[in-house]
Formats: sequence, C-alpha cells, structure tokens
Amino acid sequence: MARRTNSSPPGGSPGPRNRTPQPLPRRRRTFGDFVKAFGAFAALLVLLVGVPAALVVAVGWPLPHGAPSLDWLQQEITVGTFIHVLTVLVWFAWAQFAACVLVEMKAALSGVGLPNRVPGAGPSQLLARQLVAALLLVGAAAASFTPGLSQLGQGPETGRQGSVAAAQQTPGGLFAQQQERAASGAAAAVAEQAADASRAAARADGGTSARHGDTKFYRIQPPEGRHHDSLWEIAQRHLGDGRRYKEIYELNKDRTQPDGSKLSEASLIRPGWIMEMPGDAHGGELVELPDAKPGIPEQVKHQIHDYAKTGDQRQGDAQQGGQGSQAGQSGRGDQDTAQFRVPQQRAGGDHGRQRDGATSDEASATARDGHGTRSAAEGSGSSFGLPEALLGAPLLAAGLLGALGRRRRQALWQSALGAVAGRRGMEPPVPTGSAADAQDALLVGADPEAVRLLDLSLRGLASALTAESRPLPTVYAAWLGGNGDLHLQLAQPAGKPPAPWQLGQDQTFWMLARTDAERYEEVDTAAPYPGLVSLGTMDDSRLLLNLEAVPGMVSLSGSPADRAAVFASVAAELATNGWSDRMTITLVGFGEDLTPLAPNRLRHLDGVEALVETMEAETRQRRGALGAAGHDSVLTGRTGPAQHTRWAPHLVLLAAEPSPDDALRLAELAADAARLGIGYLVGTESGELPGAAWEMEITRDGRLLAPLLGLELDAQLLPVAQQQAVVELFVEADPEGGPDDPTDSPPFLVDISEQGRPAVYARLVGPYEIIGLETPDGERSPLLHEALALLLLHREGVHPRVLSAALWPRGVTEDVRDALVERLRGWLGDDPDGTPRLGSDATGRLTLAKSVVSDLDVLRSLYHEATQGKGVDSRVVRGRLLTDALVLVRGPLLADRPEGRYGWLTHEIIDAQLPLLVADIGLALSAFHLEKDRAEKAIEALNASMNSAPADERLWNELLRATHATGDEDKVKRLAADLVARSGTRGLPPRTEALLDELLPAWRSGAAAVG
Repeated sequence: MARRTNSSPPGGSPGPRNRTPQPLPRRRRTFGDFVKAFGAFAALLVLLVGVPAALVVAVGWPLPHGAPSLDWLQQEITVGTFIHVLTVLVWFAWAQFAACVLVEMKAALSGVGLPNRVPGAGPSQLLARQLVAALLLVGAAAASFTPGLSQLGQGPETGRQGSVAAAQQTPGGLFAQQQERAASGAAAAVAEQAADASRAAARADGGTSARHGDTKFYRIQPPEGRHHDSLWEIAQRHLGDGRRYKEIYELNKDRTQPDGSKLSEASLIRPGWIMEMPGDAHGGELVELPDAKPGIPEQVKHQIHDYAKTGDQRQGDAQQGGQGSQAGQSGRGDQDTAQFRVPQQRAGGDHGRQRDGATSDEASATARDGHGTRSAAEGSGSSFGLPEALLGAPLLAAGLLGALGRRRRQALWQSALGAVAGRRGMEPPVPTGSAADAQDALLVGADPEAVRLLDLSLRGLASALTAESRPLPTVYAAWLGGNGDLHLQLAQPAGKPPAPWQLGQDQTFWMLARTDAERYEEVDTAAPYPGLVSLGTMDDSRLLLNLEAVPGMVSLSGSPADRAAVFASVAAELATNGWSDRMTITLVGFGEDLTPLAPNRLRHLDGVEALVETMEAETRQRRGALGAAGHDSVLTGRTGPAQHTRWAPHLVLLAAEPSPDDALRLAELAADAARLGIGYLVGTESGELPGAAWEMEITRDGRLLAPLLGLELDAQLLPVAQQQAVVELFVEADPEGGPDDPTDSPPFLVDISEQGRPAVYARLVGPYEIIGLETPDGERSPLLHEALALLLLHREGVHPRVLSAALWPRGVTEDVRDALVERLRGWLGDDPDGTPRLGSDATGRLTLAKSVVSDLDVLRSLYHEATQGKGVDSRVVRGRLLTDALVLVRGPLLADRPEGRYGWLTHEIIDAQLPLLVADIGLALSAFHLEKDRAEKAIEALNASMNSAPADERLWNELLRATHATGDEDKVKRLAADLVARSGTRGLPPRTEALLDELLPAWRSGAAAVG
C-alpha cells in the first residue's frame, strides 16, 4: 500500500491530517507480557479443565441415574443432598463460562463483528474477555483488536446500562444513536475549548513527532460492559491528549466505513469502524501497515486496504483545497450541535395575538430605543405605563398569573381555617406602584389558552405513543407559531408521528395544528417534556428550548445584567409553567429572592462547590435508579407502564461563571445529563466556557444569538425591576410571609342607610341584573355589561389595556378599545354634580364613582358593619345586618353569564372569596341565634350558607353543633350520614371526624346504617 505525505504551508496550522511516514520503532513483547499470557493460560486451564475434573473426581455425577419418584420427597435431606445441589449449580456456572470463552475467542480471532452476548453472563463474560485478551496479548491479532490488560479487573461503569451497549450494536436505532450523541457531546465540547492550544503546541515542536511514523489504523472496539469507545478516549490512549480527538476526526470525516456508513459527527462512532491515526500515535491496539502485521484476519486486511484508498483520494482533495481553509475554520465547527430552524407556517392562520394593535415583535421593538443600543437589562421602560418585558412573554405571564392566583387562594383558605375569634383577613392587599404595573402587565400579556393547549398537546402525544408502544422522541425545541400551531424539532427523525400529529417541513419536525390541539382532552399521563422553556421569538414563532435534552451544558455569555435578565426569565417560567409536573430548579449565583415564586420547585445554593457536590450525588442516584428500573433514559420512564415513576427533571441555572476546573467537572457530569433528565445553563462573561456543548450570547439590545445553532432571537427577559415587582406580588400574597397587618376591611364600603341609595345598582351574586340604567343597544349590550362587571370587581381601578385584554383575549386595536370606553362612559352617565361616573385616577386606570355599586359591595359592607361597626355594640343591629346580607346571596357569581365570555374570571380569586364571605356570614348569624338557644334558626342560616359554600368545613362543623343542640340524636345521625355522602372518596376532614367522635361516638355505624 502506498504511503502518503501531507505538508503544511509555512505559518499555517498543522491541522489534523496524515503525517509523513517514517520508520517507527516496533514495540516488542516484553517478559511481562509473556508472564501475563502464561497466567491467563493457566487460569483458563484451571477453570475450563480443572474445575470439571475436580468435580468428577470429588463428587462424581450429581444427578440421579433413574426417573424421579414421590419417595424422594419423603427422604431425609442430608449433607450429601446439599453437596449434590451445589455441584449442579457449579456445573451450570462452568458451562456458562465455557460458552463465554468460546464466544470471546471467536470474536478476538476473527476481528469481525461484536461478541455475542451469553444470557445472564455479565461478570462471567467480562472475565472470559479479559483472560482471552491476556492470552492473545503476545499475538498480533490480540495486540491489535482486543482490549489491553490495563482494563483487567475494571468492572463496568456503575451508572451505565444496557441501552448504551445496545445502541452500539444497533447503529440504525435512532433512539440509541441519540444516547451516543448525548454521552459524548460534553467530551467534544471540552476538547473544543482546548483545540487552539493543542494546535499551538504542535506548531511549537515543529511537528517532529508527527512526521516520524507509519500510517496507523485503529479499529473501534465493541462495548466493554457499559463502556464504549469515543474519539476522546482513543486520542487520550494513543496520542497522549484527549483534546487531539479532532485530528482523528478530520482524518476520517466523511470516509466510507466497512459497513457503508460515514463518520459525520465526532460523537457518533460505531464498533468495527476503522480510524486512520496521526503518525505519532502509539499503543498496542494500533495497526501500522496491515502487510507488516502477521496474524490479522484477511477480511480485516481488505477492509483497511479499502479504507486507506479513500484516504489517498481525500489527500488530493485536501492539497487542492489547501489546509488553510481547515485552519481558518472555527474550532467549534465540528461540535455536536443542532441547527434550529423556524418551522414553516401554514397559510391562512391567525398570525399572532395582538394587544391594542401591536404584535409581540412590535412590543419587543418598542422596548428599545431608536438606535437599538439599549441594554436588555434596562427593560424597566414601559409602554402605556406597563413593562414590555412581561407584555411580550405570554407563557411566562400565564404561569406567573396562575401561580399568583393559587397563592392568594391558599392564603384565603389558610386565613379562614386558622380563624378562631376572628379572621386574619380575607382581602388580599391591593398592589401599588411597580407591583400594580407588573400585575396589570401579567393580565395583559398572559395567554393561558396557549399554555393549556401546549400541555394538552404534549401529554396527548405521550399518551398516543404509549398506546403504540413507542418511545418518546428526543425533542430539542418546540416552536409556537403565530397561527397557534405547535412544531416539535426532534434531535433526529423518529418515524411518522401518531395522529393528529403530522410530519412538518422535514423528518425532524412533528407538527400539530391548533384546531387539532383544541380537540384534545385531559389524559392522566406524565408531562413528557417538562424542561421546555421560552427563550424568545424569531419570525413570529416562539422558541421553547428543552434544557433537559441538551447533550451537555449550555453557556450564556453577555454582560452580567443582561445575563441576569435571561436567567430570571428562565427560572420564573420553569418554576410556574403549566406544562410540567414536578421538577427541581437549582439556582446558583442569583435568584435567592425568586424562591417565593415556587418554594417547592426553586432552591438556591451558595456556590459552585456546593453545586458540584450536590450534582455528583444526584447523577449517581439517577444512574442507579434508571438502571434498577431498566430504562434507557428518563423519557422511557415517562411513557408506558413505567410512567408512574414520573421522572422529574432537575435543571441547574448557574449565573456565576465557574472556574475552568469547575467547568470541566460540570462538563463531566453533563456528559450523560440528557439521559438522566438533568440540564445545565451556565453563565460566562468571556464567552469561552470549557465543556459547553451549545453556546449562546445575549446582546445589549436584547438579542439572543447562537450562530452555530442557527438562532437569532428577540430574547425573553425579566429585568431586575420587573423581577422585584413580581416577587413583591408573591410575597404579599404569601399566607405566612405576607403583610403583618392583614385586614378584613374591603377596599370599598358603601353607605347602607336609606340615604346611601346608589344611582346605579348591579346584582352580580346570582343572575346579572342592572338597576338604574337603560338597556344599551342589543349587539353591544353583552360587551358593556362585561366591562362594567370587571370594573365593579376592581374598585381600585382597571388599566385600559387590562380591560381590552379581558374583553378581547385575541387582541384589539386601540381605537376599538377607546371607542368602548367612551361608549361605557356615556352609558353610565354623570352624577348630579356633573362628574362622570366612569373616570380615571392619577395612573390612568379606569375607576367607577361611588354612586355605582354592586350587591357584592353591599354584601361586604353589611358583614363589615355587623362584625366591626355598629353591630359590635348592638346585638339587634348585628342580627339585622347579617340577615340582610344573607338575603342578598341568590347564587354563584354571574350565574347566567354567556358561554365564551368572562374568561378573565379565571385570573380572579372572587370564586374563592365569595364562598368564604357567605360562610362567614352564615357562621356569624348561626352564633347570633345560638346565643339565644335558637338552634333551628341557626340551622336555617347555616343551610342557606351551604348552598353557596358546600365544601366549607367550618359550616359542616357548626351545623353539627347546632343540630346536636336540638337534642334530636336521629337528626345528628342523618346529618352525619349526609356529610359522609358529601365527602365522597376523600372522606370526612379530620376536624369533622373528631367533632363527630365527641358529639356522636357511634356515628360510624349509625351513618352506615342510615346510608
């Protein structure tokens, strides 16, 4: 075979290529090699011949010579019986080991294919492989194609499971290939950062060593237990530096391998492939010239000869193209990356939600100055008084708004259940200043319907794949199109998606139309891709990156303030999004004050050292758990019979730049992170982070750039001003960490005397009625009624953009909004002094005059006056006020509201406030009657309250006490049975059970009998 030479132009980078072949001293077998080989031979002789011979001589044939009979079962078990049983087990173990030796010997001598697996013989086959390798060490075949004795005694890596080996054996398996990509991606990233240093070192020594060697080849080894070859490890063993893996990659890139495939990515290599090595490569597993190596199978010789010819042809191409082009390429060019592409939009869709005539892109643009030089962190600027950072983040805003509503409801219930002599306060504090602006921005920007459809679509996909016994594909990103369609960008093709999903613009895109998503129903399945998080928009499409699936770490560079805005946005959305179940989000170097957003999800660590220690333990635990469950990855644990395990992601957000040593340690942990459901987003000011698989940059004008990934986004940010305002909303709503002086006083009290009769009276508690106004034009009446209801529920004022967002969730132009406001102002009219009943406060929010009230205002005022006003000193007044209040309750809030309208009520907590208020009134009136031993009147008041608050435990308990006060034990039994029936499968609350034990000790049997 002809030898080849490559020359490097003066001053050029010597790049990874073939070296001029020179005679290389041949490694001779040492005395130690022969000793090891003799030891292996002796061990095999003892195990294969000595063991059966000893069994025959010492024990003989252990099995019976005749057919079994029932008499055997009656015979006494003696020591001999145990010896014979153990002998049979030893014979089976010996037979298994002998089969392993035959399999490994065949594979080692032939050099073709992978050793077959002997069922159940993991440790035995590993021992056989090591002994065969040592025995054949002194031969050419073993020296070239079997693992060295350096691996003797090393067991398989603890955390790796059979899926890795299976992926190597079935390179056509798409899911397995993805695991290979993830496992070696971090190694490629680490090597990338050191590539320039490696080339500089090569130039420093003049490439002397590289020019003195024959052309050498390496044959990719089959998996060793759970360990498989990678270019990094090959370079480490045979070039002395794993960072030189790129030289091997460049020598073999796009060359046809014996199985017909080609090396296209540094992380994807397969057993049986041949790698041409640089001339200074060394080590016993290398082959120099095949003709000079005796004992190599002919088939392998032909493979190497054929492969070497492809290298000769490539050499000519390289000489024509020049090596300068190689040297001019960025070292990151061959990195394991994905190219993110904006999905093609379907024609005829509704291109994006508009808010007052501005799309999200336009809204984002208004946050920058005319020259585009404004810092992304300076997003405290606002349009119409509201921060654009929250207006342009519909998924983040929806998550924050939903979490805030849950927190406020929790505070209400805790306040109610914790009340003894009085309430701690049922009215949440009214936000002011920047907190009020942030709340309004959340109300305007939130798109809860998009969150709902995204969640239903992803869970529906997981359920459909489970029904077809298919695994979840690895998803790098999700794109939400302007028309509402959802596109999943896969790491690699995964076949035809289940209906109603369709293939997108190519095999790596799965698409679901919005109309199909709307047909999905809720399913009981784990969230398949909880690590998705919004990064920004590009061409009217919103990108959600799946941090959990990244093959390694993601680095984010830029100024500290700009990076902090991105980190805060990512953390806040992950903590509150609606398409995830459980997850852990670890924050390092920032976000200690973000914890109130989701105390159960967010945790803060003090430094990188604590993070590394924590993640090392977590990685070991997850590897062990996956191995014990027999899963390839967390995706397997989210579908099929195993979905009950609910493999929750752990996402690490590290804003403080780690040291190079810490970065390398994190890169090692991240190498297998995608399989384990762990994601890393790490900040760096320099832009050079050792071990980063994907690199991003946030610019001062709010652009998120990742050229290698094909991304240039308008970034989604949460600047420090909005971050503090949002956190303030959650802190004030916290039932335990909220304001020190909670009040039960409503924000608006009305004059309940005859002189305080309002000019306009709206009945909201029950069917919606308006007294004092003429019915407006029929077509516009529903819109005006809805606008008035929103204003009546927010006496503190409503921002015009909040009003328009509530009435037109899909967007409206400013002129339409302003026309509605003027029409509403004209309908409400003026007070006798000429003051419009619809006005504006100093902040521009729309407010109603005191002459416009609702029955809810009256209800709150009556209860307040009865318990904190005149009713405190007058029992008669208190009874009259409470009775009048209970009469006002005609049903649930806006009971007859038309379907499809009043969607903004989902953001309100009035659905929790009103039942609690009615329950408070009923409890107070019951206590009023029981003071005079009027148990029947107390029961009547409590039953009236339970019509509006049927689940309030306090009413149940007070009804039991009032019924017991009548002295009718049968009534108590019937009531107990009724309460048991109402409780359903949940059972009675603990306090109610304890009360029944006190009032009616035999209630359990009595309730069952009555039932």
